[in-house]
Amino acid sequence: MEGFVEAFSAGVDAIDGFVWGWAMIVLLLGTHLFMTIRTKFIQRKLGTAIKLSFTAQDTESEGDVSQFGALTTALAATIGTGNIVGVATGLFFGGPGAIFWMWITGIFGIATKYAETFISVKYRVKDHRGEMLGGAMYALERGFKHKKLGKVLAVLFALFAFIASFGIGASVQSNSLSGVITAYIPFDSPEQLVGANAMIGVFLVILVGVVIFGGIKSITRVTEKLVPVMALLYAAGCIVIIGMNWQFVGDALGLIVTCAFSGQAAFGGAVGSGIALALQYGFKRGLFSNESGMGSAPLVASAAQTRNPVRQALVSATGTFWDTVVVCLMTGLVLVSTIMKNPNINMDTIENGGQMTTAAFSQIPYIGPAILVFSIITFAYSTILGWSYYGERAAEYLLGRKAILPYKVIFTAIVVLGPVLALDLVWTIADVLNALMAIPNLVAVLLLSGVIAKETRHYLANLDEKDTAEIPVVRR
Repeated sequence: MEGFVEAFSAGVDAIDGFVWGWAMIVLLLGTHLFMTIRTKFIQRKLGTAIKLSFTAQDTESEGDVSQFGALTTALAATIGTGNIVGVATGLFFGGPGAIFWMWITGIFGIATKYAETFISVKYRVKDHRGEMLGGAMYALERGFKHKKLGKVLAVLFALFAFIASFGIGASVQSNSLSGVITAYIPFDSPEQLVGANAMIGVFLVILVGVVIFGGIKSITRVTEKLVPVMALLYAAGCIVIIGMNWQFVGDALGLIVTCAFSGQAAFGGAVGSGIALALQYGFKRGLFSNESGMGSAPLVASAAQTRNPVRQALVSATGTFWDTVVVCLMTGLVLVSTIMKNPNINMDTIENGGQMTTAAFSQIPYIGPAILVFSIITFAYSTILGWSYYGERAAEYLLGRKAILPYKVIFTAIVVLGPVLALDLVWTIADVLNALMAIPNLVAVLLLSGVIAKETRHYLANLDEKDTAEIPVVRR
């Protein structure tokens, strides 16, 4: 059994190295830059987008949830352990420079998040019950002139999203959640640790089940209340820690930028170095964190009540700003400045990003460990809720409405198993699935960029205009 696990891990690592080679980096960054240009730097409308996020619900437009509800559900799925453990993992393997490239994916990824949400809302459909269905699969199926190619790519995207929900949405999150709890509990034997993880998994699945079995409206009711509180508390905690480390913040920023463009090593042999590693892990962790280009957030954005595609696309684009440009940068500064301030942290004994996060936050008396535990628990829990809906939409596209209940049962079972899985292997599998989801989604964004650019120009000048296009009814 041990030999099989090692062989399987080696195989997953090989696939991960292939899909996250230079081709993926060029495709991802290229799309970010291309859509920034095609939308005439849509990032300039960030202020308008944030204002729209808090606009009163548009009850006259078709949709299942409010614009803010759709945004918080998407943020629930994206502001997760990727913002804490993920940043640390990028730092561990790619060095401080990875944080810089992660931030770049956020700045330019705003345009891609806008574009992928636009086409998902524009080409959305509704089922015979009147519920909205959208996402890259419907944009590929309805937007492409070559219908057969569009259908194949749509099925591939839905399949990858379906499988990915069990990794990035369930096992990674429950694994990280249980890991941070048990890190502060002394155990006399490995068996006690396994038992504790099992208990955490059971308790967590109860908290998840009572929400996700209630559908999208149940999920948004929770995320609308939970996401603002957890994000503001985490941001406030980071600001306090950065203030405590203020003498090292400037040096930390300098090190992050320097390492992004050089092979300079940092913090000892345990931390990766080199431009290639910084780029690779910066983009991997950036995509994992903000999901721009992955096509996940549009799955819920398509259910929003909105007058036209541009309004909801602008709202969704703010998710990338909050997630990576703000939260991930804060996390990166906390980690790097804390390690620089506390050279007694022995980086040679650190084995993964999770331990790096724990070691860094533990140097801050009282508030550091409390912030870490609370944030990972709430971030992981909210991400599980958001991704359960993503996987549900993919399952319905592939197998019809009858697949929703079995999917939820399997999803909750994976949540239980997550705490006993090997963290590094789970993260690697999630990386592979992220890349596979991104490919058909980015193809859709690029090939439909002309439609995006044309209608963006029109609706930006007429934000209150209602889209009169009829939303077709389908049976799934």
